[in-house]
Amino acid sequence: MTKPLKIYICAGEVSGDMHASALMKALKTLSPSPLEFRGFGGDAMRDEGAELLYHTDQTGVCGITPVLMELPFLLRMMKHLKKDMLQWQPDLVLTVDYPGMNLRLAKFAHEQGLKTIHYICPQVWAWHRSRIPRIAEFLDMLICLFPFEPKHFASTPLKPVFTGHPLVDRVRETRAEVQPEFLWKGKYKIAMLPGSRAGEITRILPRMLDSAVLLEQKLEGNCSFIIPCPTEKMRIKAKQIAKGHTNKPANLQFIIGQARNLLMQADAAAIASGTATLEASMMLCPSVLVYAVGRITCLVARLLITGVRFAGLANIIAGKEIMPELLQQDFTPEKLSEHLYQYVTNEQLRQQTISNLKAANALLGNGNAADQTARTILDFLTIQKHKSNVE
Repeated sequence: MTKPLKIYICAGEVSGDMHASALMKALKTLSPSPLEFRGFGGDAMRDEGAELLYHTDQTGVCGITPVLMELPFLLRMMKHLKKDMLQWQPDLVLTVDYPGMNLRLAKFAHEQGLKTIHYICPQVWAWHRSRIPRIAEFLDMLICLFPFEPKHFASTPLKPVFTGHPLVDRVRETRAEVQPEFLWKGKYKIAMLPGSRAGEITRILPRMLDSAVLLEQKLEGNCSFIIPCPTEKMRIKAKQIAKGHTNKPANLQFIIGQARNLLMQADAAAIASGTATLEASMMLCPSVLVYAVGRITCLVARLLITGVRFAGLANIIAGKEIMPELLQQDFTPEKLSEHLYQYVTNEQLRQQTISNLKAANALLGNGNAADQTARTILDFLTIQKHKSNVE
């Protein structure tokens, strides 16, 4: 019987869990050898057969203050993972996004003689470019989602590989599905995505709800709002915030998942900065990017983020603002409601926005990203096995 290949796979957030699970599925399909997966991640990875030591519900924290509050837990987690990794002795340590912890784990693994691949290039092109040569020292391979990323490592021995963005495939799958019937009411359908983490939802959802009330007034009640939550835990969190908030629209629903389906049906959306803004672009939903962080996090970000003009991925890819960005003090209910109002009432603006989104989407590859990434990883493992046999 063929000895299974052991892959230590690590994803700390909901979006990384989704990318990792798709990659696991492709690896299992294409690998000539059986595979075993162990590490940390979310429900999607568990469903694909990963043995999880920690769940994304425990690890999905953002911002300096929340991270500092969770630091004791995160340090204990790191210590446990390192010990477990050495005991399990994987053929590969495959870290997926979540660079704050994952790159430290990859560095440790490299120092212990384990092979390391990081999937989803950290945003070194946006901030702290001094990390580039250091990252190149301890990764055997870096796999990128965007075609402009590999050039940033040109001065290092590491040669990153662009395999396409997996959302191209996810969008095709979503469009091919029988579409769910959401409980829309009225003429205008608005999606609101306040983020996938508790801290984001706590900061962002109240302002979204205030803007929804203003928009409802402008549209004379002829509208409805749906909030997709990544997990049941986050849905409960969002409903609790809405229940305790004074202002909220009359027609408000909370669902679990199905964000892409929702964005495909929505006339417009308000979205917390992150992968969801790229999903909105690929679903051709005119959207407004919003975000707000604590003062300390904001100050540090302004000092470090110097390499890009925009916060949103669609805008970075396009090289211009095709999705309005309302950040920090600019993120007000009045401004957000006005942008959304224009999207649902100004047809010329709407069509121009959709045209811009299509142009940006075309730069993300032709699809089959998970298969291409899986083949790249399996080719690497084959080469390493051959080298080991020769030695």
